[in-house]
Amino acid sequence: MMTSCPPPSTSEPSREEQARALCLRLLTGRARTRAELAAQLARRGYPDDVSARVLDRLAAAGLVDDTDFAEQWVRSRRANAGKSRRALAAELHTKGVDDDVITAALGGIDAAAERDLATRLVRSKLRRETLGADGKDEMRVSRRLVGMLARRGYGQGLACEVVLAELAAERERRRV
Repeated sequence: MMTSCPPPSTSEPSREEQARALCLRLLTGRARTRAELAAQLARRGYPDDVSARVLDRLAAAGLVDDTDFAEQWVRSRRANAGKSRRALAAELHTKGVDDDVITAALGGIDAAAERDLATRLVRSKLRRETLGADGKDEMRVSRRLVGMLARRGYGQGLACEVVLAELAAERERRRV
């Protein structure tokens, strides 16, 4: 008795469909750059030509747009984390966004806006600090605030200027 193998199933998804499904799953959680998706596909062993076709289809459908991603990232990270231009540029660069797109996304942030955000960050933290009559508390608070701004990507000069100005304003406000 001879048994034959069943014909190959036509319902099995192709590599391209599998790659597309993976990308859509990844995009469900949050927006991603083309480079992030390409890296995930490469990590899973998809050939470059399959990845390129899938990413081109997603870009044509408007699901992958690095420019839109960069603009949203900048708005979100400035509003929620208080990041500086320098920190935002570094984050976008690590996500694989082109330098031209990064420059365009950060174009609306000037030095005055940078200083204003740093000032607001320092004010919000300074309100919760205790400042004693001796200078020890101020030195400790000053170091902590400058460090906080440095971790968000602000330059040392700007951080020191803002912290000193806000410490002086807070001392004056507490005196009254």
